[in-house]
Amino acid sequence: MIFVDSNIPTYLVGAEHPNKAVAVHLLERAAIEGEVLVTDAEVLQEVLHRYTAIGRRAAIASAFEAVLDVVDDVLVIDRQIMERARLLVESDLAPSARDAVHVAVMRAHEISRVMSFDLGLDRFEGIERLPTG
Repeated sequence: MIFVDSNIPTYLVGAEHPNKAVAVHLLERAAIEGEVLVTDAEVLQEVLHRYTAIGRRAAIASAFEAVLDVVDDVLVIDRQIMERARLLVESDLAPSARDAVHVAVMRAHEISRVMSFDLGLDRFEGIERLPTG
């Protein structure tokens, strides 16, 4: 099982960018290998936030579709996940809030691999960010 971060589908629907081809390659390879891809509700919230912030509300539906088309499931974020995220944010690692939520979800579901361009995820023991370059 592989966790898909929001930046992967965002590159699929965004303007031309060097990471677009990498994102497509990662997703194609996962499909060929029969991997189960999951994300969490925070990723969908990030899509809403990002596209609202940049004034591209009309693109929200396409971005949501891109996320939901590539994943097999969207994992719930509950109180227990948020408590884990809080502990991560308060730790010596001091990750961003979004990274802490994703890592808390991954740990709760025993997911060790993540598809992401976010280098901040590399600092977490037991989390393997798939190569993006």
